[in-house]
Amino acid sequence: MTSASNKQTSIIRTERGLTIAGTRISLYDVIDLLKAQYPPTLIRDKFNLTDLQINAALSYIETNKTQVESEYQEILQNRAEIRQYWEERNRDRFARIAAMPHKPGQEMLWAKLEEQKKRRTTKKEWIF
Repeated sequence: MTSASNKQTSIIRTERGLTIAGTRISLYDVIDLLKAQYPPTLIRDKFNLTDLQINAALSYIETNKTQVESEYQEILQNRAEIRQYWEERNRDRFARIAAMPHKPGQEMLWAKLEEQKKRRTTKKEWIF
């Protein structure tokens, strides 16, 4: 495990990758939000970090931009592969579950669920 100190806070390398010391927050989590154009204060609040921790993370990312971006791209590729694996693995199972008949006496519940789905879909189309 290696670390890069910034005063009292450091960035350490764990089995999960580059992580803010004392947390389970990886720099890749921070980068996800930076790329989504979240401001640093919102990222700090979302992950319940201190000013020192978020500043250390941002400083490390900026100082080691090439290395961190390279690792981040590997993480994104790994995420995509894992997602594809599970979607393929569960596709048939979800189709079988969806095709199963509903239990007797639950028709009203299913009708209500379908109505809520329609409203949500209509609302999304209207918003965008």
